[in-house]
Amino acid sequence: MKLSRTMMIVMLGCAPIALAQQPGQNSPLAPHSRFGNPTSIARIYQSYIFGIVRKDEKNKLILDKTEFGNDQTFKLTKKTKFIRNDKPVKRETLKRGTMVWIDMRRDKKTGDLIARKVVTGVAPTAKP
Repeated sequence: MKLSRTMMIVMLGCAPIALAQQPGQNSPLAPHSRFGNPTSIARIYQSYIFGIVRKDEKNKLILDKTEFGNDQTFKLTKKTKFIRNDKPVKRETLKRGTMVWIDMRRDKKTGDLIARKVVTGVAPTAKP
């Protein structure tokens, strides 16, 4: 009789602890469980600027819908590389409405945004 009473007291004492921890609550993927961790999906493009080509002029590329706002201008130089599907292409392949990722730097003197690399197409696989 005493043993069953002791077991009952122990079980009732542990019940609030068991109910407080729900499955998946302490899982490392819980905040992103449906889609996975977004920082691991496109890690190579985290420092790039995303936008949609609005206008392609002689020495500049104007993008729409960037993090800077609409109609953001990026200067193009002779060193700017254009990549589509992980292969180098000519600049003429860019058309209005194309989604691009731009690796850019800011000119220290003028503050202009200068494109180093313009990437479009299917993302390459991350290389270790």
